[in-house]
Amino acid sequence: MASIFQGVGAATALSSSTSFDTKKFQFSTRRSLPERKTSFVVVRSGAKMNSGSSRTDGRADHLVTNAVATKSDNPAASTASKPGHELLLFEALREGLEEEMERDARVCVMGEDVGHYGGSYKVTKGLADKYGDLRVLDTPIAENSFTGMGIGAAMTGLRPIIEGMNMGFLLLAFNQISNNCGMLHYTSGGQFKIPVVIRGPGGVGRQLGAEHSQRLESYFQSIPGIQMVACSTPYNAKGLMKAAIRSDNPVILFEHVLLYNLKERIPDEEYVLSLEEAEMVRPGEHVTILTYSRMRYHVMQAAKTLVNKGYDPEVIDIRSLKPFDLYTIGNSIKKTHRVLIVEECMRTGGIGASLTAAITENFHDYLDAPIVCLSSQDVPTPYAGTLEEWTVVQPPQIVAAVEQLCR
Repeated sequence: MASIFQGVGAATALSSSTSFDTKKFQFSTRRSLPERKTSFVVVRSGAKMNSGSSRTDGRADHLVTNAVATKSDNPAASTASKPGHELLLFEALREGLEEEMERDARVCVMGEDVGHYGGSYKVTKGLADKYGDLRVLDTPIAENSFTGMGIGAAMTGLRPIIEGMNMGFLLLAFNQISNNCGMLHYTSGGQFKIPVVIRGPGGVGRQLGAEHSQRLESYFQSIPGIQMVACSTPYNAKGLMKAAIRSDNPVILFEHVLLYNLKERIPDEEYVLSLEEAEMVRPGEHVTILTYSRMRYHVMQAAKTLVNKGYDPEVIDIRSLKPFDLYTIGNSIKKTHRVLIVEECMRTGGIGASLTAAITENFHDYLDAPIVCLSSQDVPTPYAGTLEEWTVVQPPQIVAAVEQLCR
């Protein structure tokens, strides 16, 4: 019987306030760190990255240069000599999907306007012409119906990819996703596998309004049997798409609406990423910053300022929202002893709350300071651009939080 992925209860341990007085806490002395036994491939989107100098006092007396990703003066020249080919993120998703449709005739796509229109963000553009209307199926505007149909197709042996035109619309299919998609393998006594991928655009965009700015990872994380991943670069978007399609478990792939036009050079040869591994974006010594999706770029923007102030943050893109890669996260915490979580999800019952609970349960003895979690405010996302920005974590808030943690 396939393993059932268990979510950490989001409400069991709430994150600490984003603002706190570190003088109230007595930081323990440094403990020895076991040698890390694994290595990580750092994916860089047109940027250079160094680890910076190693310090243990939490601050530096001088400026550290060239320690974080910085854009090249001539991006075209910097990538021209690299092997592979350049793709936008939505094109990388399409390439991964097309490769899997070519490899396995059981793979099919269904959703609103996924056919000859090519999808709301053109992820399926051209696939209907190549594979026909049955393998790239346009559906009516009825999320509960076509999501249920996709789950039924998976039960018969197909490998459907269900596209939500906007992730917020999938709330209409919550019954199918929770009671059917996540539980049928268990309730059937292992007679059925549900190899289905549910994907689509989500997150806070540019003045899309409250109903089109949903972050549904907080809704779906408590459903037993569901696995969740979030892509953040063209490289991991393609690799996670291929891995999700090949998985025998139901996978929800979260794509951020503002990252579709992110460009990166990816390998020509085939690759598939693990659905359960985090990505070490930037090694560091002073604080572990855990993030995912769009907030990865807010964190890296803040990291430039932090390095100039003398801090050496370690940045991890957790990628796997369920289950968490506690091996990578734990090794980082054992080194830095401080944790900052940065997410676009809601503060109450969000991914950050679940991550805080998991870290507290497993690595509490290694912490020298309370876990700090920066999340979106618990309000409907405003339409006005200035108000919209206020509801989402911005780089200056990340800088301020790290400064307090490392005092």
